[in-house]
Amino acid sequence: MTTMTTARDSSHGSVRAVRFGPRSLIALALVSAVGVVAFTWPFLAPPASRLSAHAQDAPWLFAGLLVLLVAVLAATISESGLGPKAVAMLGVLAATGAALRPIGAGTAGIEPMFFLMVLSGRVLGPGFGFVLGSTTMFASALLTGGVGPWMPFQMLAMGWFTMGAGLLPGPDRLRGRTELLMLAGYGFLAAFAYGTVMNLAGWPFMGTLASSIAFDPHAAVPANLARFVAYCLATSLGWDLGRAAVTVVLTLAVGPAVLRALRRATRRAAFETPVTFDPPPP
Repeated sequence: MTTMTTARDSSHGSVRAVRFGPRSLIALALVSAVGVVAFTWPFLAPPASRLSAHAQDAPWLFAGLLVLLVAVLAATISESGLGPKAVAMLGVLAATGAALRPIGAGTAGIEPMFFLMVLSGRVLGPGFGFVLGSTTMFASALLTGGVGPWMPFQMLAMGWFTMGAGLLPGPDRLRGRTELLMLAGYGFLAAFAYGTVMNLAGWPFMGTLASSIAFDPHAAVPANLARFVAYCLATSLGWDLGRAAVTVVLTLAVGPAVLRALRRATRRAAFETPVTFDPPPP
């Protein structure tokens, strides 16, 4: 006979597929700090620095570094409590997200995977959310052939995006229309934020001679900031708006059903339930 007890998150009273331990929090903080530098280095390095002198090489260096750091972070989080049930849930959601992403590829930012990441992070918590976001982008890149120096940046950005949904307030108390509006609002803003940080990752790859809005390693920060804003307006504003609108529409339209399904699956999985066996009768 098997006896089971369900452990619950002390702060929220809800089951979490992955809970951050001290090592996971430290690893996440370090990787995020390096990630911020990797995304924003064009505004941090002075024109006379060696990093600016190697402007075409720096993105490749940061891309390689982020691959290793994201892998280390995922391993650290996994070690802190990613059991077989959570792995199964992770595989299903990551495969679903990876399959959803190509549906609207190349069409005005229609990317339905973003709403699934928001809802999954909300139900399963920030730890699971970060692992899910990173894994989904990795699987999507393999599925669509989108492997390149931008992939580790996408993995980290989507990890942040999905983790943020898990950090929203009221995971147990907030329900109904109020919760949906909060998730839709978060998805709208986060979709623009994702597009902006990914612009930061791709912008330095443009040669200065290719466009007047490209990154200029010899220009001052205000001049490059103006170039970057112009770059975002010219290249991605319409795409980001489409992504944000699709995320809002899908969250409001099918969000209640998806949230119920995720919460039901989470309760039944009882991720943190230790399984013990009673001794045989004498």
